[in-house]
Amino acid sequence: MDLGTVTPFTPWASLFGGILIGLSAVMVMALFGRIAGIVGITGGVMGRADDSDWRWAFLAGLIVAPLVYALVAGWPPQTVPSSLPAMGIAGLLVGVGTALGSGCTSGHGVCGLARLSGRSLVAVVTFMAFAVATVFVLRHVV
Repeated sequence: MDLGTVTPFTPWASLFGGILIGLSAVMVMALFGRIAGIVGITGGVMGRADDSDWRWAFLAGLIVAPLVYALVAGWPPQTVPSSLPAMGIAGLLVGVGTALGSGCTSGHGVCGLARLSGRSLVAVVTFMAFAVATVFVLRHVV
């Protein structure tokens, strides 16, 4: 597996994307007093929270924004070097991990660390350690 073609290095696009993610987290906190974690936002919609309007708008933005980007700049090259069942299992593991960790990578990494949350620090260190181990295994063992 050639991981160099799977995850090309795009520092400016990554920086710009990170700025937009951080800006959205700040806006959700400033406007609604809430943490911009996808798990909490989605859970609030599914649980029919009283403040579901902004949650639906946030989720719609997650879907619409890439479509707008694709219309303007074209679809970025995508390579998915795995089978559908493997991706399903990986998604299931992420979902279970998110439930056990009381939040997702974006919620803990972006918002939790910004709030100096100890739980988020543990979560981020844990998933970063497993990410490093996964890359090592894929590049040097498999």
